[in-house]
Formats: sequence, C-alpha cells, structure tokens
Amino acid sequence: MYTEKVMDHFEHPRNVGEIENPSGMGTVGNAKCGDIMRIYLDIDENQRIRDVKFKTFGCGAAVATSSMATELIKGKTVQEAMAVTNKAVCEALDGLPPVKIHCSLLAEEAIHAALWDYAQKNGVSIEGLKKPKNDISEDETEEEY
Repeated sequence: MYTEKVMDHFEHPRNVGEIENPSGMGTVGNAKCGDIMRIYLDIDENQRIRDVKFKTFGCGAAVATSSMATELIKGKTVQEAMAVTNKAVCEALDGLPPVKIHCSLLAEEAIHAALWDYAQKNGVSIEGLKKPKNDISEDETEEEY
C-alpha cells in the first residue's frame, strides 16, 4: 500500500524532463527490477543546484522517489544535496513498502552519480562523494522506513 504522498508524486511528478548541457548527469539502474533513473543537474558558480530534472523508467515508486528526490535537492548546495539519503527520500514520502526501498536507493545513487559527473567535468572535489555504482542491486536492503 502506497502513501498519499507516493501516489501524488507518481500521478503528478515534479521536475520531469531533461536539461540541455547539464552541469552533471547521472544514470543508475537496478538489474533485478529493471528500474532506470537519470538525474540532470544545473549547478551555478556557487555550487547551488539551480535546476534539476529526471527521467525514470520503472514502477510507480521509482517515479515517486525520483520526483521527491529532485524536490529535496532543488535550490540546495552541492554539499546539502550530498546529505539527501534514501532514508530522507522515504521519510519525505511518508514511507515505502519494504519491497520498494530499492527505489529510494536508486534516487540517492542517481543524485550522487550526477554530482560525480559534475565534479569530474569541473575538477572539483565534493566531500563524501564516492564513485557511483551503475547497478545498485548488490546493495539492496529490505528495511522499511
């Protein structure tokens, strides 16, 4: 059973689309379920996320977590975006069923992948950022948030 917030972000996703010539772009997937998430970032000279868009191929929870993740990082600094975890995405959506927690992990990894791309393109270091995985299925957990 999905929460009202999950259903709202699935039925009315925010920030859908692409950014031409993004400052950073990250794509991650989950081989077990087939979900693929891509996040585009437009980051200004002060390392603040001016705009963020996403494209997701997957279930309703994948769309909802993508939408919520973009809402959580829009207008934030790069370092503030680094602090957005899968748990924060789950909590912002008022929870996800245990079998859908991997969608929030995808959202967190997609943010990190886009930040990694930004850092590589601009020769900057982002504290705490590690090279992202393309497939998060190895690290899946079945916890409920």
